[in-house]
Amino acid sequence: MTHAVVHTWRLLKWGRTLARYGALQGLERDVNTPPGLRRLVRLARLGARVPAQPRYADAFEAIGPAAVKFGQTLATRPDIVGDEAALDLLRLQDALPPLPFEALRPQIEAGLGRPIAAAFSSFDETPIGAASIAQVHRAVTTDGRTVAVKVLRPGVEEEFARAIETYEWAAAQIEAQDIKGGGGEISRLQPRLVIATFKRWTARELDLRREAASASELAESMAAEPGFHVPAIDWQRSSGKVLTLEWIDGIKLSNRAALAAAGLDRQLLAKTLVQAFLRQAIADGFFHADLHQGNLFALPDNRIAAVDFGIMGRIDRRARVWLAEILYGLITGNYRRVAEIHFEAGYVPPHHDVAEFATALRAVGEPMRGLPVKDMSIGMMLDSLFSITRDFDMVTQPHLLLLQKTMVMVEGVATALDPDINLWDTAQPFVEDWIRTELGPEAAIADRIVADVKTLYRLPELVRRIEARFPAPGGAPPLPPLREIEIVRIGGGWRYAAVALATAVASVGATLAILWW
Repeated sequence: MTHAVVHTWRLLKWGRTLARYGALQGLERDVNTPPGLRRLVRLARLGARVPAQPRYADAFEAIGPAAVKFGQTLATRPDIVGDEAALDLLRLQDALPPLPFEALRPQIEAGLGRPIAAAFSSFDETPIGAASIAQVHRAVTTDGRTVAVKVLRPGVEEEFARAIETYEWAAAQIEAQDIKGGGGEISRLQPRLVIATFKRWTARELDLRREAASASELAESMAAEPGFHVPAIDWQRSSGKVLTLEWIDGIKLSNRAALAAAGLDRQLLAKTLVQAFLRQAIADGFFHADLHQGNLFALPDNRIAAVDFGIMGRIDRRARVWLAEILYGLITGNYRRVAEIHFEAGYVPPHHDVAEFATALRAVGEPMRGLPVKDMSIGMMLDSLFSITRDFDMVTQPHLLLLQKTMVMVEGVATALDPDINLWDTAQPFVEDWIRTELGPEAAIADRIVADVKTLYRLPELVRRIEARFPAPGGAPPLPPLREIEIVRIGGGWRYAAVALATAVASVGATLAILWW
């Protein structure tokens, strides 16, 4: 069979399953759905008993592990699947029944490169958690440490590869139909980019060495946040298919009765979680992107420990500056500045009016300012922001989608711990301090010093290259043309070198003088 036939057959099977759970109703009713796709949806539900209330999470579970993981990705996209579906898909956590231990034993021993008994003095065959990609067991190492051992499900890589190939094909067909029909709305949401993001996330999760590296990097960056603990990695007992890490003996943040019985401060835990997330996302640009209650534990000293580092987000410094300014602008009600940042970042096309966008933002932000989370939420704000993206032709920003999903998760966990927490008030001091540090005059001077010192460091080599390019009579032959800079000859190479050196020295001197003054 051709690839198109294989992909179509798979999609029809999956569509039939989704239809049985009522998960295609919204797609069929949406006026933006391309006609060809609507016909396929109707064909998939033909003769099925469609429930009155859609059961999205159950439908993805019924299809299989790859669909479960894809459903978790779609839970971050209420702009595509709608609020109701996105909320229901958040249930896809530790969703699958565990595999028998004997089916995992060969995978564990192959991953460790030795028998289980050679690495562990005891190994609990009953898993403590099972998800779409892996399951986790408790064990004790031969040197007496209690650890958690995460093991990939056998054959999961091949299953995901087949599913992703079909997702990619389907996304390309949907975009093509949308463009051909002249709609453009689905293309604006970039389904192929969604699949590419999903493929990237999955590739990381299917290599447990990447997860171990992510945990190690996060532990280093969170050294400045002692209230947030990342378990240590046992590198000698970890590989691409097996991950061994420190056992966390804590209470899940979802177990509020146990938190109260242990005398833990839930308000402090909520504040710690919010501040830890802000430090990860804004200060470091590397954040745990799956901070649901099942992955967070309270430790006896009111610290929080996180597990499961398969999904991590990364934001470059420029985007973090934009993000901090957007948050601060919404906190302080400076909607004009928030609108300008959207245009500067290219999130809104330049043919739109900044003042009009600022007014739209005001309509979203102003009703929520100063209210406790029980009366408003970041989730509500994001939903409202999604509603104006269409009017201003805002194209999907993949790096922000993961951040938005994590913000909603963090808000949900923090609110469950402390219903009266005001996330704006909790975030404001941190965001203010970071903006002052990164964008204030001290930061500008520091950046200038770093740039000028780097320039001075390069000057000796620059002078040698200029001398080689413009040699004195009888000198050595010239080197190949310069590529790093364009030389403008002003009365000879030495004059250019002297001017460059004098300029750099003067710049550094002036900067140091300002600091000293």
